[in-house]
Amino acid sequence: MERNEAYREAEQKIEAARRSGAKELDLSVRRGGYKTPKLTALPESLGQFTQLQSLNLTNNQLTTLPEWLGQLTQLQSLNLSTN
Repeated sequence: MERNEAYREAEQKIEAARRSGAKELDLSVRRGGYKTPKLTALPESLGQFTQLQSLNLTNNQLTTLPEWLGQLTQLQSLNLSTN
């Protein structure tokens, strides 16, 4: 899988959120320029973020979700709009 800029940025945000004990994670992309990097796949490190309760993936380019996403048993809110 090609790891574009958006993927690398997401990995950094995931790690920072895990370290801080955050329960919410925003990996959305602001609407705007067409050149803004967008996620086309979710980093596997997200699957280890077991305390996650809210995940915002708005305005990316996701077409499928990995099976391991179902292992995030604390997840209560998942925003996938505009993908």
